[in-house]
Amino acid sequence: MSGESALRRASRDGDQALWRAELRAAEAVGALMELWGFRRQLGRVWTVLFLSERPLAAPELCERLQISTGLLSMTLAELRTWGAVRSAPVEGDRKEHFEAEANVWRLVRRVLAERERRAVEGALAAVEAALEEARAAIAGSAGDPALRGRARFRLERLEQLAALCRTGLSLLRVLLASARADASPLKALSEALSRRGESLPGTGRGGK
Repeated sequence: MSGESALRRASRDGDQALWRAELRAAEAVGALMELWGFRRQLGRVWTVLFLSERPLAAPELCERLQISTGLLSMTLAELRTWGAVRSAPVEGDRKEHFEAEANVWRLVRRVLAERERRAVEGALAAVEAALEEARAAIAGSAGDPALRGRARFRLERLEQLAALCRTGLSLLRVLLASARADASPLKALSEALSRRGESLPGTGRGGK
């Protein structure tokens, strides 16, 4: 085999390895997106664009991911609503091309602000309404000690749930109020949890 042929073969093998790595990562991110309540295809399409050194057009995305044009169009539209992808003009090519939002922390903050915060606020409002009903039950249970005991028990548990929701909102606000659009808050939290894990018996340097 000539040197030129060997070089072409090495380049082809390298491209195939990169393609396999890309698909492996796309499937992993797609699975994580499903766990977070999104469609798997959102993670797959975003990952392929994120890992691409250049903007990609719809036909190439469909070929890489083996999905239909209709499914890709629907996925890109949803990704655009979250600011996860955007159009990117390519000189000399009239087809529409796309690129990924590369600032992952900015995406996380947007989801936290637009979805998770509303969900926790809704849960807190419902629990607070339940608290009012429990208090009304206590007020009307003067002649029924058993009912009063059940109502007080539920009131205490509902207060715990309300406190949990308020704590969750406070944590979200801390993350969303971060002045820097990067992963520093998450990195700090991860490092703190790692240090805590190492200090526990049997989990690292703190173990016996």
